[in-house]
Amino acid sequence: MRQLFIYSLCTIFLLMNGPLPTKAEKNDTNVFAQRMELFQKVESVTNIPWYYLAAIDQYERNIRQSRKDIPKAEGISGIYFRQEEWSGITNPNREDENPLSIQFFGGIGADGDGDGKADMSNDVDILYSFANYILKYGVDHTHIKMALWDYYKRDKAVGIISGKAKIYQHFGRIDLETHAFPVPLRSNYSYRSTWGDARGWGGRRIHEGTDIFAAYGVPVKATAYGIVEMKGWNKYGGWRVGIRDINNNYHYFAHLNGFAKDLTVGQVLEPGQIIGSVGSSGYGPPGTSGKFPPHLHYGMYRDNGYTEWSYDPFPHLRLWERQERQMAKRGR
Repeated sequence: MRQLFIYSLCTIFLLMNGPLPTKAEKNDTNVFAQRMELFQKVESVTNIPWYYLAAIDQYERNIRQSRKDIPKAEGISGIYFRQEEWSGITNPNREDENPLSIQFFGGIGADGDGDGKADMSNDVDILYSFANYILKYGVDHTHIKMALWDYYKRDKAVGIISGKAKIYQHFGRIDLETHAFPVPLRSNYSYRSTWGDARGWGGRRIHEGTDIFAAYGVPVKATAYGIVEMKGWNKYGGWRVGIRDINNNYHYFAHLNGFAKDLTVGQVLEPGQIIGSVGSSGYGPPGTSGKFPPHLHYGMYRDNGYTEWSYDPFPHLRLWERQERQMAKRGR
């Protein structure tokens, strides 16, 4: 009865406000505006906060970009459902679009735009179907997290999505793609590509990052919109900070001299915000420093829904450095 009531509200709302842009139209207007419109419309009929819908959608889009076993996102929504998941595992019609028979066979597919079909190529139907799944649990933070765990069966996925939701809620928008170089351009610094180089301290391993050499105390900045996932000591990295951005990238800052005042785990950051300063901490128990010249170790890691791996941050650093210089020139 509750599902029928929500379905009716969804149909009435979309008829009153008009259909969302189709895939063919998405190139004619700003894609972020289209996504936000989609999230807010589904929020209005389900009461699931738009920032959670945006976080789920972005998480799914990111893992699709990182993997080869699932297709890349083509529509406004990035959420992916397997055909049998959409129509129901026991459904003899794998391409079923009838919401009633899909529901009968336990499929997740639902009609979100009121056209009588559960179309897994329709962005509204896709997002509404995931929202409809969450509604079985509830619309508050705790119950949404329960729904996400039951769906993904992975604590890290729940944590990443919750972090994204907090970022979107904090800034009130989803266009959060700008970046910053991790040290001030006016400072005296140098770096080169060192990702994959051999490292000997603590056993044979490779260097999973780029070293940016600078003087003690040079400010270290957040490179993206993100949330602080980790802050503390590591015998390799010394005082370090880990920040997760909205694209499932984990930004790792190590060998710090200290942290910015009041920096806390769970804090939402923006590009350019000070998180600490350059130092030479690490390679020993807490407090060890001075075993190497002061520098910032900057690493980047990507999560694909199963695991996380490091990749070379050097090209990104070069790009952000160039972009920041260009912005500084235009601001003169």
